[in-house]
Amino acid sequence: MENNRIAVIGIIIEDTNAAAKVNEILHSYSDFVIGRMGIPYREENINIISIVLNAPIDKINSLTGKLGMLENVSAKALYAGKK
Repeated sequence: MENNRIAVIGIIIEDTNAAAKVNEILHSYSDFVIGRMGIPYREENINIISIVLNAPIDKINSLTGKLGMLENVSAKALYAGKK
């Protein structure tokens, strides 16, 4: 069994049309999500989302990669120290 890691993924959506696809991807990883916070920054017309996960590294990397491949979406992961 693979060891899980705690991670935060920061997501910036620069085109609100991409939000539906981001949510669809996040839903497919919902078993690993501990929490989620979304901030619509209307003055700049962007959305900022942070996701906290407890998941195997390959799942975290896969989620981050899928999000980062979307046009007008940036995603980066930050990992907590090893358990």
